[in-house]
Parts: sequence; structure tokens; C-alpha cells
Amino acid sequence: MATSIHETVLIGICDGVIDKKKNTSYCTNKIGARPDLLPVITLQHPSCALCQRGLSHVVQVYCPLAASPYHRTINVFACTNPQCYGKSESWTVLRSQCLDDCIKSSQNNKTTACTESAMSRTDWCDEADDWGMDEEEQVAESGVQMPNEGNEISSRLQELCIDGDHQSALQPINVPVFQPFYMSVMEESDLDGFHDTDHENELLREYEEREGVTVREIQSCESGEAQEEYEKATAKHGDEVFTSFMKKISLCPEQVLRYSWAGSPLFIAEPPSSVSQTVPCCAHCSSPRVFELQLMPALVSLLSSADTNSDISLEFGTVLVYTCRNSCWKSGSTFPVEEFLVVQPDPDQKLFK
Repeated sequence: MATSIHETVLIGICDGVIDKKKNTSYCTNKIGARPDLLPVITLQHPSCALCQRGLSHVVQVYCPLAASPYHRTINVFACTNPQCYGKSESWTVLRSQCLDDCIKSSQNNKTTACTESAMSRTDWCDEADDWGMDEEEQVAESGVQMPNEGNEISSRLQELCIDGDHQSALQPINVPVFQPFYMSVMEESDLDGFHDTDHENELLREYEEREGVTVREIQSCESGEAQEEYEKATAKHGDEVFTSFMKKISLCPEQVLRYSWAGSPLFIAEPPSSVSQTVPCCAHCSSPRVFELQLMPALVSLLSSADTNSDISLEFGTVLVYTCRNSCWKSGSTFPVEEFLVVQPDPDQKLFK
């Protein structure tokens, strides 16, 4: 699905391995490792609905909404059992929130500069006005209103984070742990000046050879050029959705995450005829859920075991995460809220290996 012309999309990119000697926190955007819990949050480790194995932590995204007083983190988990690959039931997404006063109280009002890579903690939402909801905006016929798309996104990095005892979620010993990486963030609109690495160029070359079409031809045919060019540029597999997906990410094939709160997802395969009916309302406040982020195919190659003696992997095309539009949170709650996700298998998984 194409994004709106006014829609702002942020791109998450792998930004290096996290040193075992360095602590991360709830405000670290990262791949793998164990989730870092917000103060007062208690996590009952999730298990697979299909095989009952413990789920491995895939990504952590710190994404507070501008008009909200809450710190806000999203953690995505998945089952590494090959028999569960590509099935939404083997994944879980949890949203955790905590008031700043609770954090300050738990850390004795001590703050310090974060020591991890600054870009790994770029704000997805904090101070980004078109991802929050003012009190006036929450009053509408449905009880809520979409944020103003006209406001600008702040690219300023958060300089401080809360220091204190490093709190990481307890995880059963037998649950595989993925190697940890930082995620850096950039706006998709800034990708015009972004240069692909040799690896990404090789991925595109392999795709073009296999499908008998270049990305430039796809772009030309989709821009309305002659019909004969369109016929020549049709991918061998005939999957227009997948072709459109590849065209959209061609400027940055190594993107591991796309973020656009209340935006439009980028489907890798034909979506259900009615996505709005497929995505259930929030189980806690009955508010509609909105698209917030998705995991991208390039993430697959990064998901290897943190234990060199273990061999684990995960396969998917894209994972679409939908969250409560109100981002509802019960005062005093100490448990994460489970949100909704959809897993789409990759129609051509070999491209991202």
C-alpha cells in the first residue's frame, strides 16, 4: 500500500554490534538481546501459541508519543521453531508505558548521558508532533482523532536518559537469544543522498537477474510510461505487490524497520481485502488500532544466535505491528499490553539471505 504524500516514515538501520560490557536501557532502539524493562514493569515471558516454546526477543523500539506523559516501549518476540515460521500466532508484540515521575522515583532522580550510540536512541515519536494526540484531538465522533499530519518531525536526538540499576527482563534459560545490535534512525525522505553498500547492490543485482527486470524499469512503468515498457518490466513471478515493495525499499534495501504511527504499512504480499476488519480493536479500551511499525526482510540475516555454539534463525517477509490508537494505559499498571501483529511470509526469501 502506498503511503500518503503527507506521511512521514522513519527507517531503522543496523548500527553495529552492542558490546557485552555496555548496558542498554529501555530507551535503546535495538535488535536482539533481552528486552530492557521500563521501571515498575514486570514481564511474564511470552510463549508460542503453536508449540508453547518460549519466544525470543527480536526488536525493542523506544517510541513515546509527543502529547503523552508516558515513556513508551514496544518489544517484539518470535518463536525460532522452524515449524512456526511465517505464522502470526508464533509472534507477540508488547507495549509498555511508564510515567516520568515513576522513573525519577525509581532512579532517585539521577540522570546521566547515555553511553550507547546516540543514533541508536533517536526519538521515533518523542517531540514529533504528528505522532501524538492533544487532548482536543482525542475528542471526535469515534472518541479519538488522528494526529495533525501537517506538523514537522523533530530530528533532534534526546541527550539524556535515566541512569540506575540496569533492568533487563528475566528470560528462561532454554529460550534462544539473538545477537544484539543497535538501530540507528533516519527519515525516509533523506534517503536520496544515501549510498548503498556493496552488499545491498549485490542483493539488487541478484533480484534483477532472477526476475529479468531492473528496478529502474519498475520505477518507469509505475510512473505511467508506455504500456509496452510496463509489459517488459513485469516481474517473472507476476506479483505486483512484491514488485512494488522492492521498488519502495530500493533506496535502502538494508532497512530493518519502518516506523509511521497511524501511517500506511508496506505490504510484501497481497493483503486481506479489508485490513481494517482483520485488525481487531484494542481489547482494553475498544479503540481502533492503527499501524505503527513493521519489521523488514533485511532483519532476517541479522537474527543469529548470541551463543556461538547455537544455530538459530528466523524467517519472515514483513511483520506489521498495529497498536491502540489511544495508547491506553491503566494507572498503576505493571504489566505490558499485548498488541496485534500480522506476519507476511517473503515470496522470495532467498533475496535477503
